[in-house]
Amino acid sequence: MDRALYLAMSGAKQNLWAQAIHSNNLANVTTTGFKRDFEQARSMQVFGESYPSRVYNMTENPGTDFTEGTLDHTGRDMDVAISGSGFIAVQREDGTEAYTREGNLHTDALGVLRNGKGLPVLGNGGPVVLPPSSKVNIGSDGTISVVAQGDEPSAVAEVDRLRLVNPDIRDMKKGEDGLFTMENGTPATPDANVQLASGYLETSNVNAVEEFTNILSLSRQYELNIKMMKTVDDNASAENQLLQSS
Repeated sequence: MDRALYLAMSGAKQNLWAQAIHSNNLANVTTTGFKRDFEQARSMQVFGESYPSRVYNMTENPGTDFTEGTLDHTGRDMDVAISGSGFIAVQREDGTEAYTREGNLHTDALGVLRNGKGLPVLGNGGPVVLPPSSKVNIGSDGTISVVAQGDEPSAVAEVDRLRLVNPDIRDMKKGEDGLFTMENGTPATPDANVQLASGYLETSNVNAVEEFTNILSLSRQYELNIKMMKTVDDNASAENQLLQSS
């Protein structure tokens, strides 16, 4: 009885964890540049002092789907999308460097260039700071050119260049904040071959129908495990009554 109860309990617990992964994917179906997380389940033996005869279900998050989303035309000068592979470098709140494909950029009151999450975008020498400008242009290679306020439209000045990287995705890991970092903790090397599409944003690569279907399937599995736990409890009660009557 205890073995069946343990299997059902562990199965229900892992079903909830799997649902959390797919629910997070579904919640980010409209998040710019979001990459969905994979989910898989496998059997795992219970190791201890005795022989590992019991096996339970274990849900894993083996990695991230780096499939590119579609490019959505916005026409906004400060919207950029990675054309092909690559990432935009940003600075986390703790000062560390991280990478994203979210390119809906804007400047704050101090002229610091930030992404949609409000994180500073990195350039050649640190966070990019723009002067008061009447026009901002971001080239395909990440070069940022501006026309300062009060200047003629032809007075274009190059300010900085976005730090664009293209490391091997097998060496990257995704954090809880949705940003990517290198497994070894070292900053990625800038790659001059990374290209941007100005006036576009990359959509999420989440398939809403697929994620919703997975959530429904996992919900049914969870209910089945709960019913199994109830059946085991009923059987144990019946067994106790037989022992008492004898």
